[in-house]
Amino acid sequence: MSLPKRILEEMFQRFVEEDMGHGDITTHYTIPTRTIAEAEIVAEENGVIAGVGEALAFAEGFGLQAKALVADGSRVSEKTKVLHIEGDAATLLAIERTLLNLLSRMSGIATSTCRLIDKLRQAGYKTRVAATRKTAPGLSYFDKKAVTVGGGDAHRWGLDDMVLIKDNHVAIAGSVREAIERARKRVSFSKKIEVEVQNEDDALEAVKAGVDIVMLDNFTPKQAKSAVKLLKKKGLRAKVLVEASGGINEQNLLEYAASGVDVLSLGEITQNARALDLSLEVTKVRKNR
Repeated sequence: MSLPKRILEEMFQRFVEEDMGHGDITTHYTIPTRTIAEAEIVAEENGVIAGVGEALAFAEGFGLQAKALVADGSRVSEKTKVLHIEGDAATLLAIERTLLNLLSRMSGIATSTCRLIDKLRQAGYKTRVAATRKTAPGLSYFDKKAVTVGGGDAHRWGLDDMVLIKDNHVAIAGSVREAIERARKRVSFSKKIEVEVQNEDDALEAVKAGVDIVMLDNFTPKQAKSAVKLLKKKGLRAKVLVEASGGINEQNLLEYAASGVDVLSLGEITQNARALDLSLEVTKVRKNR
């Protein structure tokens, strides 16, 4: 999924306005007018690059010329050149940090996601890795896009993607079955229904009520394995996707995968991911005549 360029440019404008205040006074007082600069964005460590298309739209939205030197999803090593940018030097300097922040964050999330998937595949598991809604406010699209570039699943892009009945919905509706039945009567056939459950009994009730996906919330690996085993015993396992969420991290990832669930959703890949170290280096300067 990619947002239209116009919408991206509007978002980038807001990002830069937040950083600029009333103007970049350092550049204003140090850089001669009509100066043209060329620069390259360079990886300072190994990782997976994400956000190339967004970075191009960012630069071009401010009148700069940009060229991608690697594609989204590329695994890069230290000193790999990622983008080439050319244009008004003052503009380049004004947007430099905001552009790097976005590209570094997206690449960090993609790198983290890719590392988890590599760990699963090397251990022989086909379990999917998904994001959660634990994203930075205003950056949800970019965070989730980075997860997909890293090989993961965005889960829901927004609240309108699917019905996901959580514990508070159940508390207000009265029961798991009541919440599911109310949703099934009203929602379009095109929308999947997922329910978050706290124990095996609720998981069994949810699957019998006809949900498409059951989320085992804060189950231990042992509890998740027991829930999957119960669904198999009742002849219901093939009717539903099973997702585990809550408390999953890189250290216990394989334990959860061994439980037999289909999807592992981790808040930490967007909430705790370390930004990939990228830098912007000016390579050439000339006067615009």
